[in-house]
Amino acid sequence: MKKSLVLMTAVTTLTALSSAMSVAYANEGMWMPQQLPAVAAQLKAAGLKLDPKTLTKLTEFPMGAIVSLGGCSASFVSDQGLVITNHHCAYGSIAQNSTPEKNYLANGFLAKTLAEELPAQPGSRVFVTTDVNNVSTKIISPEVAKLAGKARVDAIEKNEKALVAECEKDAGHRCNVYPYYGGLEYYLIKQLEIKDVRLVHAPAEGVGKFGGDTDNWMWPRHTGDYSFLRAYVSKDGKSADFSKDNVPYKPKHYLRLAKDGVKEGDFVMVTGYPGRTNRHRLPSEVSNTFDWNYPAYVKASGEQLAIIERETKGNEDKKLKYAGMVAGVNNYYKNRQGMLDSYAGSDFLVRKQKEHAALKSWVNADAGRKQMFAADIDAIEKLIAERDAENRRDFLLAYSSPRLLSSARSLYRLANESTKPDTERKSGFQTRDLPRFKAGVAAVERSYDEAVDKALVLNFMTKYAAQPSKDRNANFDAAIGIKDGMKEADIKALLDTMYAGSKLGTKEERAPWLERKPDDFKASSDSFIKVAVAMYDESLKREARDEEMSGKIQQAYANYMKAKIAFMNSKGQAVYPDANSTLRVTFGKVAGRPNGADGTSWTAFTSLHGITKKATGTGEFNAPQNQLDAIKSSNFGADSKYYDAKLKSVPVNFLATLDITGGNSGSAALNAKGELVGLAFDGTLDSIISDWDFNDANTRDIQVDLRYILWEMTNVDKANNLLKEMHVE
Repeated sequence: MKKSLVLMTAVTTLTALSSAMSVAYANEGMWMPQQLPAVAAQLKAAGLKLDPKTLTKLTEFPMGAIVSLGGCSASFVSDQGLVITNHHCAYGSIAQNSTPEKNYLANGFLAKTLAEELPAQPGSRVFVTTDVNNVSTKIISPEVAKLAGKARVDAIEKNEKALVAECEKDAGHRCNVYPYYGGLEYYLIKQLEIKDVRLVHAPAEGVGKFGGDTDNWMWPRHTGDYSFLRAYVSKDGKSADFSKDNVPYKPKHYLRLAKDGVKEGDFVMVTGYPGRTNRHRLPSEVSNTFDWNYPAYVKASGEQLAIIERETKGNEDKKLKYAGMVAGVNNYYKNRQGMLDSYAGSDFLVRKQKEHAALKSWVNADAGRKQMFAADIDAIEKLIAERDAENRRDFLLAYSSPRLLSSARSLYRLANESTKPDTERKSGFQTRDLPRFKAGVAAVERSYDEAVDKALVLNFMTKYAAQPSKDRNANFDAAIGIKDGMKEADIKALLDTMYAGSKLGTKEERAPWLERKPDDFKASSDSFIKVAVAMYDESLKREARDEEMSGKIQQAYANYMKAKIAFMNSKGQAVYPDANSTLRVTFGKVAGRPNGADGTSWTAFTSLHGITKKATGTGEFNAPQNQLDAIKSSNFGADSKYYDAKLKSVPVNFLATLDITGGNSGSAALNAKGELVGLAFDGTLDSIISDWDFNDANTRDIQVDLRYILWEMTNVDKANNLLKEMHVE
């Protein structure tokens, strides 16, 4: 049954617009922690045993235990900085440390001691949120509100950088300003940035990725999608780069593991960092996305996967280098196709168009509203159409740049920006961003192969070059040497020469460019660097044009959202912010689905029985033999504490009515007492369109059950040291 709940009242000037009249459904919405007191009654009615006010305190239990990995979510589960997340979130770190001789992806990895733990993938971070502040009036000051176009973008960026610089005077912290409601509101998020992250434990791929891409986004599911990392700091407790002298971080709070597993109907909530949802988009954006962008993405992704498979066939080292990319592309490939399938034949676009028409009618029905909102609603529709047309033109261009050329362009931009005072540099190229550049340079070593990269670029550049010149980028064409009428053989010869003329593929050649000056780049004979230099001036002009457009869009979109909030509020409907990679809470219950996408009734849990039924011994369903032996021997634990009598087995995965999206991967699933009961890792294929169009009846997310994690660690991987650390008795 759907339950109404009151949206938060005046948390900010904006949220006052969507005050007590607004309602939503308990399963819908990724709530900002500070919103939760306004829905306290609903949380308690749903089963929460904690005081909802405690969930607003980011440095208290349980929120103080929730962390971001910068793309995935995770949680502390010990007082020694032990972090639990999804296997697929640690996939890059597992692959980075794998070789054909020590294939941790295939066989799993377990450090029995701190000394055996391995450095995570370069650039890996653990971010601990410590403070959130509304800075809307400091970003959009009265002076900025009068500006338009690029001048507005520049002023917003200047204000953001000033706030960030002041915030980051607290050494070891990373601060960012995030927009909400289309740039109508801004928050400054402060996070402790832990830079020394190490791989601790990962199950074999036949557990952590069991079912592979076949089962991805599907139910029933039997995937042990979990891994462990550890956060390290200097001996004085400060954030520090990797060092053998560093010590495990001691978090103020960590999650306790639930002794009792969840059952169907139980309260459950997920806390994490969802990436992005699009529920406030205009009808034209829906149409462009589903009628063109996603189909084009699916087609391009399919080509990428086929090329990588062809080029890495029979070469284990190349396969390992591209394992992370393949996993990521496959994930989004199936995600986008699933959304397209849900969209096809639906009335989503028609509903969006009717809602938008109703909004405009409401605005035009009142002289004051018309004066305040009408012009910006018309403007945003035209501006977005213009932006989308440009994105279409550039689609193939984005796939046609060699990876090392992209690196060269970033490095040259860094060299030029470094000649300016730090506060005047473009965001992304300040001193605070240097670790990201260094990590990118280092990561190439175990994630790049020239032959594979060249094959990918050849495929897309050939298609790009076949377009009419009006649809191509003249600056890119001139720098690369692309001309009308070129065939695949011509493009191949061009690329062969370009790749042969660069030494950026070697670590020894790449690293020094982080420190070199613009004149060094201009004097270089390296082919990729020469192209980067040739494209630089025009790219700055293009960036300025894009920022002029962005400034206009920001101004109009913010006012459009203000109108939408007022309109929805007038109808008693909720207005929660779209996900934007900041900390959110969503709550619901453990529940199956009577109307499964395949026409069957879905139970809430899967069990070990399903693993043995699916296991083939090869490919995506290659469950490890020691796991199969443990299942066969009914080895459910010395006292059967992980055993579920109803299932007559150990639970593996479970469904819940939780509103999640990408970025929530690795999020802690908590019970009514705030204890860990599992990890969110996926959604079901027909419900992932909820990123755009929430469907209360269909939406289900998938968790790996804590009982399965502990059973696997106890009986298969013998991770006794970690079990003891987490106080598993």
